[in-house]
Amino acid sequence: MSEKHSARDEAVCRRLVGRTAVVTGAGSGIGLAAARRLAAEGAKVVCADLDEQAGRAAAKEVGGLFVHTDVTDPSMVEALFDEAYETCGGVDVAFNNAGGASPADGSILTTGPDAWREVQEADLTSVYLCCKAALPYMRRHGRGSIINTAGIVARMGSATSRIAHTAAKGGVLALSRELGVQFAREGIRVNALSPGPVDTPLLRALLAGDPEGAARRLAHIPLGRFARVEEIAAAVAFLASDDSSFITASEFLVDGGLSGAYVTPL
Repeated sequence: MSEKHSARDEAVCRRLVGRTAVVTGAGSGIGLAAARRLAAEGAKVVCADLDEQAGRAAAKEVGGLFVHTDVTDPSMVEALFDEAYETCGGVDVAFNNAGGASPADGSILTTGPDAWREVQEADLTSVYLCCKAALPYMRRHGRGSIINTAGIVARMGSATSRIAHTAAKGGVLALSRELGVQFAREGIRVNALSPGPVDTPLLRALLAGDPEGAARRLAHIPLGRFARVEEIAAAVAFLASDDSSFITASEFLVDGGLSGAYVTPL
């Protein structure tokens, strides 16, 4: 473990000692920040990613386990949670964060069926598969926290639409609510994490050719900036920990005030 990571360990509380957390999309962006934060709080972190180089680097940094995973492939998702359980002795936290984007996803008037299906697989079916694979292991121990990445688009409309992404994230929100109710009496909590716009490589790539779209998004955030990945990771750690023990079937907003704004400050 690096000296940098050790210093970070000392800077945060240790709410997850003895627990195992599976993080999909752990190689970059929110997933990487979450892997770092969960490890800093004492969890054994299983880093899943399609990008082997990035995923291995993340696992090495946090002293965790890397499992190469395509989250749209049922057999690979099952193998991920099997390996997490067999290697670490449990699955206490599942942060189902991995997703994708398609440059062909825009207005419903221009988004074709192939782009629609591609995004639904990456953003919604992947969460279904990860929840389905994680739940049996959590039920064995009578506890667990599942955190599914939805997003502000799950509750708000936008004129700068990515219709397939919006619909998929709405599905994640509904799925999380249903599972949170269904498994509550078994000690398993399921929540949807809904970030506002976050400064990640994926968002930068999406907005690189659309400065007007970036400015329009930024103008509606009361805090006046995009979120930092570390701020989203802090919310993940809270939902993973017993500090959120009475929170389930909920949407946890981390959006800089976006969803509460009628008019933003000048």
